[in-house]
Amino acid sequence: MKIRFKKIPRIIYVLSALVLGFLIVFLISTISKTSEGPIGTLFSKTATFIKGVEENMILQEREDLRSEKLKWFTAFRDDKSKVINSKIILLGASDNTQIDSYERIIDLEDSLRVTFPIIHIYKAWGGKREHEFPKIESETIYNLGSIPMITWEPWVGAFSITDFPNIEPSIEKRDKGSLASIAKGDYDSYVVKWALEAKKFNHPIYIRFGHEMNDPYHYPWGPQNNYAQDYVNAWKHVHDIFRQNQVENVIWVWNPHLSYDFEGYYPGDAYVDVISFGILNFGTSISWSKWWTFDELFSNSYKPLVDFKKPMMISEFGSLSVGGDRAEWFKYAIQAIPKDYPAINSIVFFHYSNETSTDKSLDWYIIDDIKVTTELTAQMKNWPDSVKQPELR
Repeated sequence: MKIRFKKIPRIIYVLSALVLGFLIVFLISTISKTSEGPIGTLFSKTATFIKGVEENMILQEREDLRSEKLKWFTAFRDDKSKVINSKIILLGASDNTQIDSYERIIDLEDSLRVTFPIIHIYKAWGGKREHEFPKIESETIYNLGSIPMITWEPWVGAFSITDFPNIEPSIEKRDKGSLASIAKGDYDSYVVKWALEAKKFNHPIYIRFGHEMNDPYHYPWGPQNNYAQDYVNAWKHVHDIFRQNQVENVIWVWNPHLSYDFEGYYPGDAYVDVISFGILNFGTSISWSKWWTFDELFSNSYKPLVDFKKPMMISEFGSLSVGGDRAEWFKYAIQAIPKDYPAINSIVFFHYSNETSTDKSLDWYIIDDIKVTTELTAQMKNWPDSVKQPELR
């Protein structure tokens, strides 16, 4: 649990912690100059506590400052329609971070000199506590001044046959036809509970359900196990459960993989609010990849996506550094977005230090790459004032 100190100046607590530490050190040295064991442990724990107090106070100050910077966004953050159709390009990030602190995302913001209206997290399906609606994470993100975005992944292996008697008993076989099983209602008790918790949150929240459903290699809900119509039926069924329970605060984000045919997976205009997609340059880090520019990765897909007449989001935006100049890659991408792809009104940086969707651990971090962060900041500042966040003007 995070320690909060809001009313008493930070300096008082710092001084108090130092005095407490001095007294403990004095006491320990008085009792025994050579003692280790329990007394040494006590000293170590006390030092850790003092360090934690200081770190949490610093983080609290940064979070409070962050909320101030996002006052422009809080003016329409609770209006779902205005968020969906924002004229300003809303920025965001995902990061393999703890649920009670988004310090690394704040660090990235500091390096880019901008504050993110969107913070993106991932949540798997399942029957355990960790699969429930992320109440703590969502409230923390909202209190920071942002909107939570949840990628809701329909992994079905973590459900118990006792609690869900209609599902395939064999976990190994359960992925085959899993979307048809969802559409049939086999997981309804889980979906209903999740929907009602999302309703209690009572603020707009992005939900990206079953992303990259047309990719046959990465996720079990892909076409290697399911038909396109199964995905459409599952999406509509889940969406209808939310609607039947008057869950009106969800922004539904449909996310195909751009390397494969996706038209047959579209659930329909009434079921989708935002179309999103990942633009990730793997460079030469993987045997099947090469150095692709942003335009090469995206330009052929833009027109078919525009035809759906929905706002667009880059839900996973990033480049590795192997195989080319990463700063140049981001430079031309950021230049191109408002000029050549005006339907895009939100960009979420994929900022994972140890992403493992392939057979390698990949580092997408840019925070320590000063050349990249400097280029990103400079190019976003060059956007027209009508689309850039106030801090960049």
